[in-house]
Amino acid sequence: MKNVTLGRTGITVPQNGFGALPIQRIPLEDAVKLLRKAYDGGMRFFDTARAYSDSEEKVGAAFGDGYVKREDIVIATKTGSKTPEEFWEHLETSLDKLKTSYIDIYQFHLMNQCWKPDDGTGMYECMIKAKEQGKIKHIGGTAHKIGIAKELAESGLYESVQYPMSYLATDQEIDLIHLCNENNVGFICMKGLAGGLITNSKAAMAFANQFDGLVPIWGIQRETELNEWLSYMDETPQMDAEIREFIESERKELMGDFCRGCGYCMPCTVGIQINQCNRMTLMLRRAPSDGWLSEYWQAEMNKIEECVNCGACLSKCPYELQIPELLKKNLVDYREVLAGNRKVK
Repeated sequence: MKNVTLGRTGITVPQNGFGALPIQRIPLEDAVKLLRKAYDGGMRFFDTARAYSDSEEKVGAAFGDGYVKREDIVIATKTGSKTPEEFWEHLETSLDKLKTSYIDIYQFHLMNQCWKPDDGTGMYECMIKAKEQGKIKHIGGTAHKIGIAKELAESGLYESVQYPMSYLATDQEIDLIHLCNENNVGFICMKGLAGGLITNSKAAMAFANQFDGLVPIWGIQRETELNEWLSYMDETPQMDAEIREFIESERKELMGDFCRGCGYCMPCTVGIQINQCNRMTLMLRRAPSDGWLSEYWQAEMNKIEECVNCGACLSKCPYELQIPELLKKNLVDYREVLAGNRKVK
């Protein structure tokens, strides 16, 4: 097992973190069981957010009643606040839901700008004050735009950066890890499975394990998923010729303008489920299933015809994808597969 130190935070944790976004989809009792099993199996880093409905509450239910010593776990959460008033409301709510007196890493969520002192917003000053009050230990930021992430890493203001990173990343994105290391900034790796496109956890783990100062937070919803990640705590996959060759084949197949399924483009003005419909071809190829060809998904895909090219999704996509064009391409491919005119390859 590898221990990772997150830059100048000084926080050192085992190599696998728990991404708590998916537990909002399961009952409280199941979530508590899953979180505690993760701790018992060696995980110590737990990442959630105010925006993840009841995820913080479930983390609090698992660990806030004395099941663990507070100092034995690291809790990272996020605020999507845009004003100082909202910042303090979010922080107090998070502390209450998590049943803790402090948050180890408090992150601005989905940043579209790098908050700085004296920028007129007062947002970074809120972080400083919260840190002085002992309510947070370290200041972090999350981003989906590479330019913002680089600015965070180089600013000297943020102790951690959270950014999507998988073996489908571009060279420019991988350089971000090195930039964080150079600036002694911890790197929290989200979407290590590229929103479900990556199905080989061994290769995903081997990729992440190559880098210093990086903690991947795997989104976990099922016990079977947790067992897989816990098995790597003792026998960590290492990058070798076989895995490297596999990753190269995956990159050739999947690299390019693909939708990561983050959902930040939504809601659609005409009700299209963009985050799923925009990558339907890939999902059929990666996990062929009658489920994707059901009457429900046929109806959802047909909504693409109702697109009015309003451009709302274009302005919100962190990856600057040409969403209307990709939706139409996915619809054509989908209908060919549905009609039996083309096999999923």
